[in-house]
Amino acid sequence: MEQERGNFGSKIGAVLAAAGSAVGLGNIWRFPTEVGNNGGAAFFIIYLVCVLFVGLPVMVSEFVIGRHTHANTITAFRRLAPGTWWRVTGVEGVFVAFLILSYYIIVGGWTLHYSIASLANRLSVNQDFGEYFSRFSSSAWEPVVYAVVFMGIVHLTIVGGVKDGIERFSKVMMPILLLIIGILVICSFSMSGFTQGMVFLLKPDFSSVTPGVALSAIGQAFYSLSLAMGCLCTYASYFDGKTNLMKTALSVVTIDTIVAVLAAFIVFPAVFSVGVEPDAGPGLVFITLPNVFNIAFHSVPVVGYVFSGLFYVLLFLAALTSAISLHEPVTAYLHEEWHISRRTAAWLVTVSCSLLGVACSLSFGPWRNVTIGGMTIFDLFDFLSAKIIIPLGGVLIALFVGWRLDRQLVENEITNQGKLRIPFIRFFMFLVRWVAPLAIAVIFVNELFF
Repeated sequence: MEQERGNFGSKIGAVLAAAGSAVGLGNIWRFPTEVGNNGGAAFFIIYLVCVLFVGLPVMVSEFVIGRHTHANTITAFRRLAPGTWWRVTGVEGVFVAFLILSYYIIVGGWTLHYSIASLANRLSVNQDFGEYFSRFSSSAWEPVVYAVVFMGIVHLTIVGGVKDGIERFSKVMMPILLLIIGILVICSFSMSGFTQGMVFLLKPDFSSVTPGVALSAIGQAFYSLSLAMGCLCTYASYFDGKTNLMKTALSVVTIDTIVAVLAAFIVFPAVFSVGVEPDAGPGLVFITLPNVFNIAFHSVPVVGYVFSGLFYVLLFLAALTSAISLHEPVTAYLHEEWHISRRTAAWLVTVSCSLLGVACSLSFGPWRNVTIGGMTIFDLFDFLSAKIIIPLGGVLIALFVGWRLDRQLVENEITNQGKLRIPFIRFFMFLVRWVAPLAIAVIFVNELFF
């Protein structure tokens, strides 16, 4: 099956595909929320440090594993450590991708609904947007329909294969996503709260920094880069031998961080323009912002209409690129290990995730009283993936590359068999061996027990 595997056809295609995996709702939704909740600029600076010294080493580690084996995530670990328990790390990556995709498509469906509603001018009237979101998300059928349509787009991209599906989609959608962000940032310049928003984002106040802020920054860096989900490891298995792993990782981290920062540049000028607190929380995107956009551009309604429409289209595209990367690790595993066609494998993933997605969606409505451990189905899936499986997987990946893999193998992959000069490879190994696993372990313990 290895000879039948696809590969990215160009360096830019590989970078955009990997960047599309990392860029998602974590950048545009969760990052502004975390910045608002943790004091602004000081959090942002700590976040950048965490991305460079924790996120980047783990990303390169995933690239090393994927490119060296040219195999799906489960097979990759089995080949590198045959007959050992390390294969659990590969299983964890595929399983958590499947689990996240099952509830991620529901949120993706929400972004699709809000994109259509905004473009149809249904979000520009005075109404209670909290009640609007509650009514929509608790419906027994409407959010399911949007989630299925969302998943259908993901499915068509995956069936197209690596080069003609994922790479082609990324080459088109990522530039569109970046263009929309650029337009929205320019629009935010005209908001009355632009200066106040920029001060909040760019003038740090370290007196408000607590250990909790630092932990949130590490967690956001990890979440935003889509690490330990099998996505980047699988995508790296489609890299050719000439791909510069370190340069590709730096490019992905740069794009991912720029998108997150520009998203904050879009959100906070609007928030400060109407006097909304920057720590409005997760409800900021679907409840607070529709009203904020209306008020911020009340004097020129057409600008508010365009701004709102583009913002929710941006959310939709970001959700779509991440969902595609979550689908691929599971599809690749079924295709290669079960020896079935890629189309059949994709259908198995699409149908099973959609069925679980229905259960997640119903947990906001008819099944809201169905709980496991005090959590709804949606919340349970989110808790298991974000609080337990992902951080645990991150620790295992760092330990595996830092301690279990032969160091010469790691250096050969990073330097392309000695063809590239990487002067700070010793520092990289120090980060992988010590800094990354310890930092992630602290997050894991804090999230689970405190």
